[in-house]
Amino acid sequence: MHDLSWICIEKSGALLLAGAVVATTWGGTVPSASAATVTPTSKTTVAAVSKGKAPATPAAFVQAMEEAATLAGVPFTMGKLSGTTVQRKDAAVALQQWLKLDSTTESFKDVPDEATFAGAVGALNTAGLMKGYTESLFLPNAVLTENDLSVLKDRIYNYIKPFVLEEATIMDLQTAMTQGKLTSKELVQKYLDRIEKYDDQGVSINAVLTLNPDALKIAEQLDEERAAQGARGPLHGVPILVKDNFDTNDMPTTAGCICLKDSIPAHDAEQVKKLKAAGAIILGKTNLHEFAFGITTSSSLGGQTLNPYALDHYPGGSSGGTGAAIASNFAAAGMGTDTGGSIRIPSSFNSLVGIRPTIGLSSREGIIPLALTQDVGGPMARTVSDAAIMLDATAGYDKKDVATAYAVGKIPSSYTDFLDVNGLKGARIGVAAELIPSTKAEEKAVADVINTAVEELKTLGATAVPISIPNLTEINKYPSLSGYEFKFQLNDYLESLGADAPYHSLSEIIASGEFDKSQEQSMKTRDARQTLETTEYKDIVLKRTQVTRESLLKVMADNNLDAIIYPTSTQAAGVIGEGQNSGGNNRLSPFSGFPAITVPAGFTTDGLPVGMEFLGRAFDEGTLIKLAYSYEQGTHHRQAPKLTP
Repeated sequence: MHDLSWICIEKSGALLLAGAVVATTWGGTVPSASAATVTPTSKTTVAAVSKGKAPATPAAFVQAMEEAATLAGVPFTMGKLSGTTVQRKDAAVALQQWLKLDSTTESFKDVPDEATFAGAVGALNTAGLMKGYTESLFLPNAVLTENDLSVLKDRIYNYIKPFVLEEATIMDLQTAMTQGKLTSKELVQKYLDRIEKYDDQGVSINAVLTLNPDALKIAEQLDEERAAQGARGPLHGVPILVKDNFDTNDMPTTAGCICLKDSIPAHDAEQVKKLKAAGAIILGKTNLHEFAFGITTSSSLGGQTLNPYALDHYPGGSSGGTGAAIASNFAAAGMGTDTGGSIRIPSSFNSLVGIRPTIGLSSREGIIPLALTQDVGGPMARTVSDAAIMLDATAGYDKKDVATAYAVGKIPSSYTDFLDVNGLKGARIGVAAELIPSTKAEEKAVADVINTAVEELKTLGATAVPISIPNLTEINKYPSLSGYEFKFQLNDYLESLGADAPYHSLSEIIASGEFDKSQEQSMKTRDARQTLETTEYKDIVLKRTQVTRESLLKVMADNNLDAIIYPTSTQAAGVIGEGQNSGGNNRLSPFSGFPAITVPAGFTTDGLPVGMEFLGRAFDEGTLIKLAYSYEQGTHHRQAPKLTP
């Protein structure tokens, strides 16, 4: 465990703790000024505000602040306050002196600029510790109640507590950087230290293929930008890992294949470009199942990635490198791709949240393709809120991917607006028994977790509606189109690399012998296809999509459903060398093009993570995020792996 003691920057002996609470920015929810149940108008009297609540004594105020400091492990010095009650202005002055906050101007109508407490009110308001009752009224003479004091104590603790890297959310990172507890450069180094400690040696998870040699320099530049003009948004200075089939113009893009080990594209993938524009730092590239062919994450370039929850088990795939890395806290969040289940399966096996967006929500430009009829790129994160922030940054129209034209007008201002802890109340969730098999022992271990999760959904206010998916047998008979499209679309990708392409076709790669030999027959079978102009292929594209979409839409409409749930994988992570079975549930999203989100649902009795997937209608990611967030917040099933503390 790293020693993550109190991180601060000192200036003339004073802690630089000034800065706005980040929750007030980028769509976050801001708590009210106090625990008052009504917002007073300009005519509200101090007595009315405090009516029915016991006033906090000065001794209780000092004691509460000392308890917050003790819990946070920081020094505490505060003189005794006079009188029998504590007015808000006096609390502001006492807190400013203790925290050594710089005086700040404020705009409250009831706080005269010349008042001795004006600077303290401004400082506490700026820090998000004591807000106004309204935008124009602070009510400096209002008496703090015991309820107010409890709220204030929590805010003070969250403000002064030391930064802890493990399991830190994106907003935790932003708060720490805003408060001066941490710089982006320091953050990058901390993640690099963890990668060195747990990926390169020790348990050797083997999740990261390439590290960005310029990451620290980029972080330093972003720190300077923050100081000069503020943060761009919630991803400013935040390290992200991306699966190594996303093009990056400053690192090789290999798809895990030795054949592409020196291939550096001229341009970033569109989603990578968007992440960089949002201020994110691409810390490195993660291992994947070579060319995204499978779900066990082994490649000729990167070898076998391990599951950090059980080193002798698979991490899922094909985005298993991202899954294992984010679970192990090697970055704030990551990106994966999904053709059949490659975001959701490794997210499930690594106790993560993974979003497979609607086809067309986010661009596939610059992603090495497997089957563009089904391919998407999407976020993998430790929390639903982090995944929503990542989706905000990566969704949007791209003229180079015509599918994104369908999303125009269907993307909300922010997916974080859907983070509703009560989102499951009144929701109708479809539960299909045929999607939760339990015949085999491996299936029963997962089914038990999912059946418990269904009861948890009910406890959190949802109605679980028994359903049967129409035409499910017919849907499951259709194959993935990766066996049809891969050769042609990979050849197009290689052509896009221009004269610097190490190879120009799948045929050349096979002839070179520079690939995972266990995939040789599969690659040759794909390479043998001569054309996509066949009735067989067109029937799959048209009929498979139609029957899957209509079946899902009908069962949702007939039962007035908000979403359908099922285990992402019907079996937990398999033992390395013994194969991996995930079942067919993960096909429903790519075959229909509809979005799905997997969220941690718990662990098997053997300690292996299980994910529950929510499937919704096209471009209804917001609803899925709302439901998944409510479930996450009501259960808190995510646990960090003990092997990478």
